Formats: sequence, C-alpha cells, structure tokens
Amino acid sequence: MSQQYPQQPGGDVPPPPGWGAPQQGWGTPPPQPPKKSSTGKILGFGCLGVVALVIVIGVIAAVAGGGGKSDDEKADAGKSGAPSAASSSQSGGSKPAGKPAAVEITAKKASFTKSVLADGDAYTSVSVTIRNNSGKKVSVNPLYFTVTDTNGTKHTDELGVDDKQIDTVDLSPGENISGTVTGKGSFTPKYVTFTEDLFGDPVRVDVK
Repeated sequence: MSQQYPQQPGGDVPPPPGWGAPQQGWGTPPPQPPKKSSTGKILGFGCLGVVALVIVIGVIAAVAGGGGKSDDEKADAGKSGAPSAASSSQSGGSKPAGKPAAVEITAKKASFTKSVLADGDAYTSVSVTIRNNSGKKVSVNPLYFTVTDTNGTKHTDELGVDDKQIDTVDLSPGENISGTVTGKGSFTPKYVTFTEDLFGDPVRVDVK
C-alpha cells in the first residue's frame, strides 16, 4: 500500500525520505559554494614582484656606487700616491750635494815625452790624475783609459811610448796617482774616459 504524503501548497509533492534532505524550503535551489577569489593571489604575486624589483634595483645601485667609489679612490691614489718615475729619477738618481764621486778624475793637455819604444813623434798625450774616493780599492791600468778627440775619434793608450805614462796600480781608499795617457797621431783631445777592469761604469771628464 503506497504511502501518501501531504501535498505542499502549490501542488508540489515532497520526495520520500532518504532521497535527500530538503535545503531550506522545497523548491528553493541549494546555495552555491562561495567561489574563491583570485584577487588575493594576484595581489600576492604583485607584491612579490614589487619586492623582487626593489631588490634588483638596490643591487644594481650598490654595484654602480661601489664601482664609482673605486674609481674615485684610484684617482685619489694617483694624485696623492707615489711620485712619478720622472720625479723619482730626478730626486733619487742625483747624488747628494757635496758628496764626491767614487772615482774622481782630472785631465789636461800635456807634452809628449818620447820613450825608447816610441816610433817617431806623432803622438798626443793627456795628463790625468785619478783619486779613489770610495771605500774599496780601485784598479788603475793605462788600458782602462781612452782619449776622444774633437772629431769624435776614440784613441786607445799606446803602451810605453811616453816616459810619464800612468802606472798600473791598485789605489786604496783616499789614494791618487797621476800620469799620461797617449794616443797615436796628432789630434786635439776633447775628453778622457776611464772604465775600471774594462767592464765597470765608465767615468768621463773633459780635457782642460
């Protein structure tokens, strides 16, 4: 026997029990679940993008600022740093005033005094005096001298042709010796050059 259900106003018949509980009132559709708003996600991603952009701009500004500072420091270092090579050579390369050279030489014209080894009289002699102002011995030998004439020609010493030829000696500190250096031929001497052991630093003086 079928169960009878009371009719609702309007003639609608409610469903039997167990077919789903009516929501609010019969005939009223169930409410839709609230949709999740995407506005929050958009705002979240937007905030993250702004923060990331600010960080990137900050890093670029820091790098640019650091590079500029480094350039300024280099410029300041160039202005206030060590003196230039030219100024260093001028100040450091020159000897202190009043300090004598390690080897001091004077040269002047002299008459040729012929010895038994001379072949004629066509020789030119220069009288030289060499003084050792250093703290070590200085070797002196006629072969360590050359005479350059006014034409730029260099003349080596002709051994034994002048009786007053400078001797071969070792000068102790403070000692000096004088003698002649003689070149072959007649010429006008301009300067004399002394090079100890033929490999040392040459010392040149004008002939007076």
